[in-house]
Amino acid sequence: MKIDDLTISRSIIESYLEKFLGSLQVDVALVGAGPSNLIAGYYLAKAGLKAVIFESKLAPGGGMWGGGMMFNEGVIQSDALPIIKEMGIGFKDKGDGYYTMDTVEATSAIISRCIQKGTIVFNLIKVTDVLFREAEGKKRVSGLVLNWSPVEHLGLSVDPLSIKASYVVDGTGHPAEICTIITKKIDAKLNTRTGGVVGEMSLWANEGEQFTVANTKEVFPGLYVAGMAANNVFGGPRMGPIFGGMILSGKKVAEIISLKAKR
Repeated sequence: MKIDDLTISRSIIESYLEKFLGSLQVDVALVGAGPSNLIAGYYLAKAGLKAVIFESKLAPGGGMWGGGMMFNEGVIQSDALPIIKEMGIGFKDKGDGYYTMDTVEATSAIISRCIQKGTIVFNLIKVTDVLFREAEGKKRVSGLVLNWSPVEHLGLSVDPLSIKASYVVDGTGHPAEICTIITKKIDAKLNTRTGGVVGEMSLWANEGEQFTVANTKEVFPGLYVAGMAANNVFGGPRMGPIFGGMILSGKKVAEIISLKAKR
């Protein structure tokens, strides 16, 4: 077979544009491709919703790749084990409801299952703003404003593009970037005890795991939080290299949105 350079370029451009044009209006736009949003993307697609994930870095997966202090092993508790099994991830039983998994295998498996189920992941795209629209006299998040990550990193004066989404999930981890944008750009309050991003507390795995799942919910009309973004926004403790709460949070936000979308 003779390889033609222009055919290679044309194939890439056509395929990418097809994906991007097909993602200009979606049911759910998830910001950040960490484990929570990847799990959410899997279950949203499984429920028949059109979802897309935007990740600002080159590699999806968030901090899960590195496990604990670059030991690429992570812990999950028994509550999250059914999801790990559904993803086809190997694990070791450490007793007392604790299990370990190779975080490189786990992260790559979750990314693969999410995409195979039908949720598109765009990497190297930075969400720089949100779209607001009035609905019944109230402001509501109704989409995202996007630019290439290198454009933002270099501080270039290049205008962004926008997409529409019925629901948006902030899964940007510790920074909770989308919630922070809302508190800075419009005169609005989040559904937190301060009306803003409360801020993350020190590490306490037991409390952090429970807090993550409990506070996976709508934080502003049309905007939901999942994973570490939920901890930061609502003021919970971080939990370190145990990933059960992150995974359960992703499934929970998908279930909440799926039920709401069917009403």
